Amino acid sequence: MSIFEQIAASFVSPTSGPVAVLRDDAEALAVARQLAGEFAVEAARRDRERRLPWEEIERFTQSGLWGISVPKEYGGAGVSNVTLAEVTAILAAADSSLAHIPQNHYYSLEVLRVGGSEAQKRFFYELALQGQRFGNALAEIGHKDFQRRTRLSRDAQGRLRIDGRKYYCTGSLFAHWIPTLAVDDEGAGWLVFVPRQSFGVSVVDDWDGFGQRVTGSGSVIFADVPVQDEWVVPFKASFDRPTTIGPLAQIIHAALDLGMARGAYAAALDFVRQHSRAWIDSGVERASDDPLILERVGDLAVRLTAAEALLRRAGRVVDAAQAAPDERSVAAASVAVAEARVLTTEIALKAGSKLFELAGSGASLSEHNLDRFWRNARTHTLHDPVRWKFHAVGNYYLNDQLPPRHGAL
Repeated sequence: MSIFEQIAASFVSPTSGPVAVLRDDAEALAVARQLAGEFAVEAARRDRERRLPWEEIERFTQSGLWGISVPKEYGGAGVSNVTLAEVTAILAAADSSLAHIPQNHYYSLEVLRVGGSEAQKRFFYELALQGQRFGNALAEIGHKDFQRRTRLSRDAQGRLRIDGRKYYCTGSLFAHWIPTLAVDDEGAGWLVFVPRQSFGVSVVDDWDGFGQRVTGSGSVIFADVPVQDEWVVPFKASFDRPTTIGPLAQIIHAALDLGMARGAYAAALDFVRQHSRAWIDSGVERASDDPLILERVGDLAVRLTAAEALLRRAGRVVDAAQAAPDERSVAAASVAVAEARVLTTEIALKAGSKLFELAGSGASLSEHNLDRFWRNARTHTLHDPVRWKFHAVGNYYLNDQLPPRHGAL
């Protein structure tokens, strides 16, 4: 074991059980479907009671799904982005909070793939395959200029230190490592993999959103936290050239929205079918034959199918850009994912709203907690405004303007 590995091992707590190593796309999809069935059982209660999913996260990690984007040459399944998105959507239909937690884990693995050294890739990919979870500490709030204040600097002895406060740190409550975006004295951005148990790291469970309630999206505080040079990966430099970091991040967000839409749509169908007898008993025609209800269900079905098709297409375009990244291929990937995000945003909100319309105001009081689908969609679709997706898409087709390279496109 290298000195690098020995130092890191001293900070990291082990997973609670053996972790499966998945070999291909088909196996990843099969495992996702099995887990989704398990996670769906208590999803409504976890949301209603804000019961943090510690046991479920361990089961999720042990399934091997957190390692499916590790490239084959490093021992992972190296699944396509079509599959990564579909795995996310399958799980989000069952429990969108749980499905959201590894989003930045996959994002960090992509930053590592693009900008990490060979030694860093070998080390962190192996940790992912062993079941180590990477959270995130990227966003900051309270600054109108959008400049990040978290600093990466050297002390008098030349050792790296991090100071700063982050918010919207989805998954960090459950993480073994917290990849952190920090700026050095020259203004360059770095993604620093910080062990969760490091001295000076505080993870605060202060997330109080009315949707996505159990994602662990609170604050992380770094107070003079020591880090090793080997844990620092270029971030800004990875956007100075064409890379798929942004499209990869965004396609997972689109998949989360698609999964929320699927969950709401399935719940709406189930509600109408289960309550058809009540319509008959009250002297009204069977609900499932009501022309207005049929119109609403048909409208949702068409829009959902269209969103699914655009998401699959986007995954194929991102795959192509990863294989041969250049200005045009990466721009095409960003635009394809933006197009998918437009429709997945719209169908997630529409499906949740129509479920409310069909189930009535009592939906939030039922044991199935049906209002969670709309709350989760309304919360997550605000992650980055969809109106800017339209802007980027229009500028691309009308003016041949390539979209900017950042994490929101």
